[in-house]
Amino acid sequence: MKTFVKNDSGFVCVNCGVAVPPLGITSRDHCNACLFGLHVDINPGDRANLCRGILEPVGVSVSAKKGYVICYCCQSCGAHVSNKSATDDNFEAILAVTKNSR
Repeated sequence: MKTFVKNDSGFVCVNCGVAVPPLGITSRDHCNACLFGLHVDINPGDRANLCRGILEPVGVSVSAKKGYVICYCCQSCGAHVSNKSATDDNFEAILAVTKNSR
């Protein structure tokens, strides 16, 4: 069973260098500008994953319940994970990933 830990700290994106602010709603888990993230969670917000690899957005799916869901591949360990998009995500970046995933 997944356990959620709210961890909404801001960070500097390792991919594009943008200062990403806290989301204010839930745990921030990816850059709102380029959508890249870090493979840091086992359960949402716990920051317990030792991999720490860069999560590259490789696809987007649409869920009636969650909206846009960004699919990632870890550049270090190859794991595939997905995260719900944030309300302030760059929509052009979401579209670009969608186009590249077909």
